[in-house]
Amino acid sequence: MSSALTLARPYARAAFETALARSALAGWAEKLAFAAEVAADPRVVALFGNPRLGGSQLASLFLPQGEKTDGDFGHFISLLAENGRLPVLPEIGALFEQLKLESERTLKVRLRTAVRVDTPELEKISAALKRRFNRDIELTQSIDPKMLGGAVIDAGEVVIDGSVRGRLARLEQALTH
Repeated sequence: MSSALTLARPYARAAFETALARSALAGWAEKLAFAAEVAADPRVVALFGNPRLGGSQLASLFLPQGEKTDGDFGHFISLLAENGRLPVLPEIGALFEQLKLESERTLKVRLRTAVRVDTPELEKISAALKRRFNRDIELTQSIDPKMLGGAVIDAGEVVIDGSVRGRLARLEQALTH
């Protein structure tokens, strides 16, 4: 995994810089998401390294419908095909998305709870996180029936565990030490 990220990083940076220069971050993000999904498909994975397929034939699979092969994105995909880097498209897409969010000063946050949190409460949580991180917040909520109660907020490198299970674990650790 780390080697795939190492290979993907310069391509993601190049894609980001190209998209930023053209004011096309959203468009490139969509196209890379499509290409990453194609690259992760087991049927396509089986085609990687197939000597019967030329690089341009393989590259055409990764272009969204209507996308021209002679455009910026088409050239990017062709470059990946020439260098044998099409298999790392999922990593390139993920790194590109991170760069895009950083440039937009947006933080993706996942809220995991035992029960659904209503909209006003979500807005309060989002506002508090915006103050704490000084960034716009893109909040998604997921329900985890295994949780006893409380919430876990995953904000990338920062995880705030306010779950009942987490509190009990901290209490146990405090009592045993």
